Amino acid sequence: MKVPEKRTQDGQSFALIRRLLAEHGRHHGSAYAIALGLMAVAAGTTALSVSLLAPIVNGMTGLSVAEGGAFKHLRFLALSVGALYILRGLATFGQLVIMSRTGNRIVAAIQARVYDHLLRQPVAFYQQRHSSDLMARLALAANSVRDVVQLLVTSAGRDVLTLLALLCVMVYNDPLMALMLLVLMPVGALLLGRLMRRVRKYARRQFDGSARIMQTIQETVQGIRIVKSFNLEEVMRGRMASSINEVEKAANRMAKGVAMASPVSETLGGVAVSALVLYGGWRVAVAHADPGSFFSFIVAMLAAYEPAKRLGKLNLDLQNGLVNARMIYDLLDEPLADADDDLKPPLVVTRSRIVFQDVGFNYRPSETVLKGLDFVAEPDTTTALVGPSGGGKSTIISLIQRFYNPQSGLVTIDGQSVMDVRLGSLRDNIAFVAQDVFLFRGTIADNIGLGRLGASQSEIVAAARKAHAHDFITALADGYATPVGEHGNNLSGGQKQRIAIARAFLKEAPILLLDEPTAALDSESEREIQKALDDLRIGRTTIVVAHRLQTIVDADRICVIEGGRAVESGTHSELMQLRGAYHTFFATQFGERPRRIA
Repeated sequence: MKVPEKRTQDGQSFALIRRLLAEHGRHHGSAYAIALGLMAVAAGTTALSVSLLAPIVNGMTGLSVAEGGAFKHLRFLALSVGALYILRGLATFGQLVIMSRTGNRIVAAIQARVYDHLLRQPVAFYQQRHSSDLMARLALAANSVRDVVQLLVTSAGRDVLTLLALLCVMVYNDPLMALMLLVLMPVGALLLGRLMRRVRKYARRQFDGSARIMQTIQETVQGIRIVKSFNLEEVMRGRMASSINEVEKAANRMAKGVAMASPVSETLGGVAVSALVLYGGWRVAVAHADPGSFFSFIVAMLAAYEPAKRLGKLNLDLQNGLVNARMIYDLLDEPLADADDDLKPPLVVTRSRIVFQDVGFNYRPSETVLKGLDFVAEPDTTTALVGPSGGGKSTIISLIQRFYNPQSGLVTIDGQSVMDVRLGSLRDNIAFVAQDVFLFRGTIADNIGLGRLGASQSEIVAAARKAHAHDFITALADGYATPVGEHGNNLSGGQKQRIAIARAFLKEAPILLLDEPTAALDSESEREIQKALDDLRIGRTTIVVAHRLQTIVDADRICVIEGGRAVESGTHSELMQLRGAYHTFFATQFGERPRRIA
């Protein structure tokens, strides 16, 4: 039997609330206990101050000039009410400070936890998601976790306790009128509950629209040159307008749903007040009931209106926060590919011999990239991978670093499967230089220093010298302290590449992986980079992916990768004599004779 959607959604909401309270309520239990205690003090002082109105009104109506004792009693009651309100103010201040600090700790903990979880995800995880979605979850949804927990604690402590205390005052002063009021409350709760599903739906639309706004801004900033070059301003403006319009519509519909709670509450409140004033007035005027008790009841009822309205809207307010909080837990519940990595032994590098044995791999089930690949990268040699685009060359580099895991076969380093060793130790022994250099926020020295954390300035400078980067760095106004800008935009392609090579020099890893490091450079920059790479390869097991064959004609071994297999292997001279795939590939670029880099 199909479970109704509303029941399923309610079940999911309750499960998420239990999880939030279990994780954060327990962890911050002492702080919330103190806050709840202060809320109880505030609720108690509110009820006591209202209950004192009965003897005050009775004392005022029965007071005469000769009755000095009665006035003294009235003065004591007035001072008591003032003291209660001062105590209430102090308790409210204390609980607000505690709740704010606790809420800020929750946001900080959630953001740190989510970021740590993201760092532990494999590369494939990021290829399936847009970065703006992850940014929205980290920046926006984390606040919703705090808001839901705070709302539950505040509702239970401030609103429920205050309402119960004031109901006690009303029952004490007039049980029958209190019963009439309690009959009307479930009616309001039923009407407000019907708005819940509408708010939930539009809260999700608003979050998705906000993520698309961040996505459009990010793409505009990062791709501004393409936007300007292709006159895409109107296209991007249209995308942004569409996302903004969607968020605006969702926000308006949410506001309408939430706003409908006010007229419902106001109408029911007005009916209740009218009925109770009529009945209470009859009791005082006709039945000669105690006017002080009636006045105290009315004030208690009016004071109870706001907490009762907030509790009536609690489900509506919760749904808005739960939609975003669910985004956080959807991310945190994403399984980790290497959850048992800490239990694996570290990689022990002796010779740095890399072997692929019958390796098969595909990014998607219908698209095979590697098919039974076999090849060896010997120690202290340079092995070049060449072949047509899409043949699997860059995938080989990724499998060695375990960015992805092969579906079949084995990748080993000195006889140890890369799948069976600790991931951190594997990557500690690998230096990687890619075609698309990524530089982080900070200075040139900061980015080179990431090759080995804790390296001294002299070691950073030495690495830059080896990478042929020292001269251009010192020619800059701020030298090594020069900010690189977002993604290194303050530097040229050749300068960024040399910084990446300096970073690899500093790491001093026995294995060097180069993925088309000169493909996007001009001839002059390529010559400088090639000199640095020649120095970097000395004494290391090097695997280089190259489309420009003139950069690898001196490699110790060249493997031609086609269709996911190594179809040829040998030196440049040996492969040219075979007049096979490599010969065809080389002749297509240069004819029979190579053009070496000077």
